[in-house]
Amino acid sequence: MERRTFLATLAGGLLAAPLAAEAQPREKVPRVGYLSPGSPSEPFRRRRFEAFRQGLRELGYVEGQNIAIESRWAEGKDDQYPVLAADLVRLKVDVIVAVGGAATKAAQQATTTIPIVMSLVNDPLGSGLVPSLARPGGNVTGISLMAPDLVGKQLEVLREMIPKVSRMALLRNPANPASEPQLREAEAAALALGVRLQTLEARVPQEIDRAFAAMTRERAGALVVLTDSIFTNQRRQIAELAAERRLPAVYGNSEHAEAGGLVAYSANFLDLERRAATFVDKILKGAKPGDLPVEQPTKLELIINLKTAKALGLTIPQSVLQRADEVIQ
Repeated sequence: MERRTFLATLAGGLLAAPLAAEAQPREKVPRVGYLSPGSPSEPFRRRRFEAFRQGLRELGYVEGQNIAIESRWAEGKDDQYPVLAADLVRLKVDVIVAVGGAATKAAQQATTTIPIVMSLVNDPLGSGLVPSLARPGGNVTGISLMAPDLVGKQLEVLREMIPKVSRMALLRNPANPASEPQLREAEAAALALGVRLQTLEARVPQEIDRAFAAMTRERAGALVVLTDSIFTNQRRQIAELAAERRLPAVYGNSEHAEAGGLVAYSANFLDLERRAATFVDKILKGAKPGDLPVEQPTKLELIINLKTAKALGLTIPQSVLQRADEVIQ
């Protein structure tokens, strides 16, 4: 081969190599849907979302590089869940992370093929979201709040703080299927403590005022608020109503205590959001959601709002204060 021909061939090969490399399809970046009951403008919802993202970062995922997150927010409107879930399905996300039972149910109804990781679900078994915690089957797995197992302890803490209380009101949302097993546990705990339990219901925020009026008529001495996204969204309204009626109250998540509620005993929600990322990681690496056991909380927290206690004229026993994970002054 003549020297001139060889150089031309070599140059042509060098020019073709980058073009061939560019012609190769880029590696697909997985997309994760995140379906929340609240609004991104709410600081505590943002903290939870950030905890999930932090969990992904700890596992080596960097947004914009090797993962994309499509977040959808129901803004406190349950009727938005089907629309938002359908949107994530249309986008063909690889995994949907659903926060709460209603969001999980909507995602489950929208797809039977896209894996769903439920996060912060009160009682996935009692709600019918999975047939088994050990082998959930289908396309749903994730983390349970273990709410029915904790409600008895919530009553015990409240009774320890107010030893002479004989009547407690319990506020629940009957539209939430997880409230029924929680109610059964609360009734059993009340019976064991020798406390009369008055059950009141609120399906929408407008019914909360009426429930508190009924508590006043029945002269309830304390209040148990079951975990529900509606009550979390209306936490300030509930804290204010409890303060007006001088009702000491116990709640199932920390945001209630931060908003002025007396005491919260629950799983650590931020820890659970971080742990949801581990399910996403396993699924993206090939695990089937139905083979991944539903996990339960490993971190529980007791939070006491001393400012609220003082306003109610309560002195918190040292036995309770010493067990507190956080005291809000």
